[in-house]
Amino acid sequence: MSQRHRSAEAAPPPKMDLRAHAHNERHRINSELHAVAAQVSAGLAPDDIDEPGRGWVASHHHENERAEAGRQRTQRHWKLKMWKRRSKLRLAKAQAHVLAGRQA
Repeated sequence: MSQRHRSAEAAPPPKMDLRAHAHNERHRINSELHAVAAQVSAGLAPDDIDEPGRGWVASHHHENERAEAGRQRTQRHWKLKMWKRRSKLRLAKAQAHVLAGRQA
């Protein structure tokens, strides 16, 4: 993948570190859920127990800060009507030249 749009300040952490961190977080949640299940089995009321939640989440492409930054970018030129109009005009010119060549 191209590194053209990445700056040196915003270098993402290595994939191995992210995977290890995510694995540790999943393990922590599963361990806490196991402890909660053991407490409920022992007779404690489920309403008295706090459920474990996610303490860490990896940064995703669709996070709010990144989504806001992405909206500031201009639209791609080939998605604009102006570009499509030019493409149609070039195609019409090429077909006119072909027809002119056949008639001559």
